[in-house]
Amino acid sequence: MKWLIAVLMCLLLALPVSAEKRIALTFDDVPRQPGGFMDADARAGRLVRALRRAGVRQAAFFVTVGNLGQPGTGNGAAHIARYVRAGHVIANHSFAHQRLSGMTAAAYLADIDRAQVWLQGRPGLRPWFRFPFLDEGGRDKAKRDAVRAGLAARGLSNGYVTAEASDWNIDALASAARQAGKRIDMAALRDLYVESHVEAAEFYDALAVKTLGRSPVHVMLLHETDLAALFVGDLVRALRARGWRIVTADTAYADPIAKLRPDTPAAQGTLTEALAWEKGLPAPRWYARNDLRIADPLFRERVLGEAPAATSAPDVP
Repeated sequence: MKWLIAVLMCLLLALPVSAEKRIALTFDDVPRQPGGFMDADARAGRLVRALRRAGVRQAAFFVTVGNLGQPGTGNGAAHIARYVRAGHVIANHSFAHQRLSGMTAAAYLADIDRAQVWLQGRPGLRPWFRFPFLDEGGRDKAKRDAVRAGLAARGLSNGYVTAEASDWNIDALASAARQAGKRIDMAALRDLYVESHVEAAEFYDALAVKTLGRSPVHVMLLHETDLAALFVGDLVRALRARGWRIVTADTAYADPIAKLRPDTPAAQGTLTEALAWEKGLPAPRWYARNDLRIADPLFRERVLGEAPAATSAPDVP
């Protein structure tokens, strides 16, 4: 009997760690303009408290340095310092938040440098750069490769994303509805926000397993929005209920996929999508609600109680 127990213990210890679903939370566009529910200063404080109460030890906040001092962003430098004091980390999200597809590689790298001047030496800084709009050059491979080389020369790595649910769009729809004086079902809004992100995590994890044969440590894209401040605690609880463990951004970016540089016809979107595309997996390689033709009517029906439009569902390529 003892030998049987020993064999079973060895088998259990030999199970791959990759079977565990792990995900880090990251927030873009810091400091961000306010939404429809609170000002920027109140939002930053609420977000810090919500992450602490949810037991999120470390999230990453990607800073768009040109937003500092812009009207509506409050005391952005103080927000950033507050995030770091709470145990979170910061990284570069450019100065002017422009699309690489619309400018030269040299101008793009200069914009990164401009942001890095402000960031350099600040507590909590990590050597990650996240492409605005997740645009890595589109179909221009020469530009893509020039920026990849430029990042490496600067000691920066790609602050990639593996899972996202267009949270910026849900927040924009809610803000517009509030400004228009429409009745918002806040419980339905919370449920839609949480459900979309949990579904996205599950979708992209399944895609990653098909592509890589394992579940990598995922990186979820969120934004510094009012809805994040309101509902991130609910999101964390829902993820854990589905078997996810929330890990640090440091843990996520230590995953082996961080070293991969997929070669696809167009460079834009999540790393999960790019790796699946490179391997030849068919579309769709993205979560359905990232198609706003699907997301927007769903918001109007569930959150605003409006009758669904009498049109057929759009074809997803």
